[in-house]
Amino acid sequence: MSLIMLHVLRCQGLNKLLVAPFRLEVTGRLVASRPRPPSKKFVRSMPYTTIERGSLNSTDYRLYFRNEVGPISPMHDIPLYNDESNKIVNMVVEIPRWTNAKMEINLKETLNPIKQDVKKGKLRYVANCFPHHGYIWNYGALPQTWENPEVLDEATGCKGDNDPIDVLEVGYRVAKRGEVLKVKVLGAVALIDEGETDWKIIVIDINDPLAEQMNDITDIEKHYPGLMKATIEWFKIYKIPDGKPENQFAFNGEAKPKDFALHIVEEVHQHWQNLIKREAPAGGIACTNLTVTGSPFKVTSNVAEEILEKAPPQSVEPQPVDPIVNKWHYVHLK
Repeated sequence: MSLIMLHVLRCQGLNKLLVAPFRLEVTGRLVASRPRPPSKKFVRSMPYTTIERGSLNSTDYRLYFRNEVGPISPMHDIPLYNDESNKIVNMVVEIPRWTNAKMEINLKETLNPIKQDVKKGKLRYVANCFPHHGYIWNYGALPQTWENPEVLDEATGCKGDNDPIDVLEVGYRVAKRGEVLKVKVLGAVALIDEGETDWKIIVIDINDPLAEQMNDITDIEKHYPGLMKATIEWFKIYKIPDGKPENQFAFNGEAKPKDFALHIVEEVHQHWQNLIKREAPAGGIACTNLTVTGSPFKVTSNVAEEILEKAPPQSVEPQPVDPIVNKWHYVHLK
């Protein structure tokens, strides 16, 4: 067989067209091949990359998002569902496990880059409350969700906290800031933070080795004994070193199952839809987007590129972090 013909066959994907257990060698001969295991169900994947601007550990640090077309908003342009029929959702990682910097999607800036939270003019770091160090899960948000501060949550009786819904990913791998993970929902807990509902949706990366065995909230204790107890404790005490009282939970800290959590996710997704189509007051949230059909805030990729060009230039060296961030606090629960 000529090299030209072989090249044509390869380009046309002959190996994919063969139904018998054979493959095409470089020589052009058909040879027996090992049978392939059945492939898993296809899950839609979109390529997202991040662009750092400013200096890490400074107030000008920003992490922007881009897809194959151009800059996008992680809040508005990344779909909630990666595979809606199987309830696989996208998670935007803001804070990798074991880290302290309180990074979050910035709702007030155009294109909603991730930035570090600032309190009283200082960068915010969560305290290490013994025996926990930093965040004890990969922490982030579900895109295209919004806990409406003008609506009472039916389950808790408290209004929303004006943020996308928070996510705790419990898999073994430490994720990277800005990663978009495909995750399955396992359950939820409802933190009541200064009188506002602050749902925490518990998920696992679908690529985690235990993902197939993790299907509901009860599976967490089975495979990760002690994690839910540690989760409730962490949220109760993590603000105490800052002089704040112990946080409280709805339902006495009881974790709700998968179906309940999925219902909450659908509710906050509907609130976001009202927000992005100007059917609900924006409350200072920048709603600029590039993909939402019918949104009055939709712009072109050229406009998004211009916005990114105005961001601070990237600095090579991160700024130093005060060693006090590594201090361990010993907190007693009441």
